[in-house]
Amino acid sequence: MWLLDANVDVHLAAVFREFGIQCETAAGRGWKALSNGELVEVAAAAGFRCLLTRDQLFGMSASRPLKSFPQLSVVLITLPQQRWEEYRKRFLEAWAVSPIQPVPGHLTRWP
Repeated sequence: MWLLDANVDVHLAAVFREFGIQCETAAGRGWKALSNGELVEVAAAAGFRCLLTRDQLFGMSASRPLKSFPQLSVVLITLPQQRWEEYRKRFLEAWAVSPIQPVPGHLTRWP
């Protein structure tokens, strides 16, 4: 199960579901105001295996909790934010070239 951080477009959850990936949003869970470390803790406790974020400093600010939950992958999405239609198009193009492959215990930049 994948979780979108509050800074990731919530529309992506539906795209991931189209790919057959269970996906929820931090906002949908009521976790929008949590710090990065707190988000790691509650996400891991809730059974999420991949957390997707746009926060360039996520790994640094949540480094201690991330060490405590090696089963959790963090994927840093580096696509520039745009209006949804254009962003979806760019996202799907990048996915077609290289789908996100979460690595437990690691922060991965994508694409």
